Amino acid sequence: MEQKSLNALIRDSIIKNWDKMALTDMGGANYQYKDVAQLMAKVHIMFDAAGLRPGDKVAICGKNSADWAVIFLSCLSAGMVAVPILHEFKEDMVHHLVNHSGSRLLFVDASIWENLDEAVMPDLEAAIFISELGMPFCRNERLRETRNSINEYFGRKYPYSFDRKDVQFYDDKPEELAVISYTSGSTGMSKGVMLPYVSFWSNVRYCLDNLHFLKPGQGVVNMLPLAHLYGLTIDMLHPFCKGCHLHFLTRLPSPKIILKAFAEVRPTLIITVPLILEKIIRNNVFPMLDKPLIKLMLKVPFLDDRLLAKIKENLIAAFGGNLQEIIVGGAPLNPDVESFLHRIGFPVTVGYGMTECGPLISYAPSQIAKPRSVGRVVDRMEVRIDSPDPETVPGNILVRGENVMKGYYHNPQATAEVFPDDSGWLNTGDMGTIDSDGHIFISGRSKTMILGPSGQNIYPEEIEQKLNALPYVSESLIIDDGGSLVALIHPDFDSARAQHLDLERVEKVMDDNIVALNSMLPAYSKVKRFKIMDVEFEKTPKRSIKRYLYQA
Repeated sequence: MEQKSLNALIRDSIIKNWDKMALTDMGGANYQYKDVAQLMAKVHIMFDAAGLRPGDKVAICGKNSADWAVIFLSCLSAGMVAVPILHEFKEDMVHHLVNHSGSRLLFVDASIWENLDEAVMPDLEAAIFISELGMPFCRNERLRETRNSINEYFGRKYPYSFDRKDVQFYDDKPEELAVISYTSGSTGMSKGVMLPYVSFWSNVRYCLDNLHFLKPGQGVVNMLPLAHLYGLTIDMLHPFCKGCHLHFLTRLPSPKIILKAFAEVRPTLIITVPLILEKIIRNNVFPMLDKPLIKLMLKVPFLDDRLLAKIKENLIAAFGGNLQEIIVGGAPLNPDVESFLHRIGFPVTVGYGMTECGPLISYAPSQIAKPRSVGRVVDRMEVRIDSPDPETVPGNILVRGENVMKGYYHNPQATAEVFPDDSGWLNTGDMGTIDSDGHIFISGRSKTMILGPSGQNIYPEEIEQKLNALPYVSESLIIDDGGSLVALIHPDFDSARAQHLDLERVEKVMDDNIVALNSMLPAYSKVKRFKIMDVEFEKTPKRSIKRYLYQA
């Protein structure tokens, strides 16, 4: 029987790939696998000095980097519970998540620490910079002294050399808690997803067993947030356990920066979200297809096949030339883009997952992927459609298996809502069907989450709550319009009239409201524009706005 140990996968990869390149910040730090092991050993010494024991919580808040990955791997391999926090969260949210999780240490970027206040995090023993392990704040004298002499302590522990034999990790048990991942950016709505080691092991094991085209030593471009499970598990942990060379983008992943990285790294596998792929296709392919001569050629038999083959060849070249597959997750692909990519035989597939499953639920290789499907259920997982006819009548998608979370941290009510009984079935909150071949089709999301430009989770209700509290706003809806957030606002016209405000002055107030709103929001969830709605939004008998009527 196979050992279901995530730490064994990590350890074995480090030992096997000792002299290979492991982690690179594009334009910055470079670590071989042996360097990563040595850095992890130093972090472990600091954990010991702080008096931490397996099960203690350690928060990580910073931009994607090789050092971020090192800190996360250090937590797993020492039995600590890692608490990734999105670096774009406002300081009050970072404070809240550190406190709610009970984190004893906070690894943080220096630029983020500048705006934090240790006084409102009373249980925190120290803040440690992710890069270079500087310590701007510490309540633990032994930890401070150890950090100041870390090379001396390392030399005492490993007096002759640090070699493969010294890579000794915590013996993780499958059901032990490994990570608390917060799904929301609001104090009132934040839910800490408790993921055990076996969830990560099962996700990584599935990728190792099924993505055969990714080979040890090959390059990967990491563009998704490590603080989210899709980027963390599929794009970082999985290739690390395979012995790949991970490249982290240190700047905002614009199409120009991403394409430059692809040209340099020449990846065989690309993990992304729809918006990034759609921007590249719309900017680099669709304008050419609109040219009159190209349109004409696409209507001529045989000529159209040769032209499409050339477009596919050029597109593969734009992604570095070695591409075997692009896996899109987090949200559905735009139908026009998906249809075009299938038409030219481009190796793209859409997977399905959620934080609560660490994240994988379904996937299918691009060769057998069906248009508009999100693949077939992954190994060690089951899917059930709560419907009288799962093939034709959409129903709630229920999942069960080793990828599934243990529940929400300190939130039994929210846990009970998604686990309606003790059978282990998790209600995903999504609606869908499943065909006779096992391919899942999502017909709609009962959840309202919007995916941000780099994979961040955006919850419109949280933004609306802030907007509705601003002057002369009666009610509002936040919608996604081609990657931009738009506020639909129904003003309080009665109050405006009472103050003798005409429509022009109401619009000016709303302009000011959007500025005030954006000052309260992280960059990825700022509202780009607004539209005045003359009448109230249509509502259900329960007075909930019928959101689907207003989607762009």
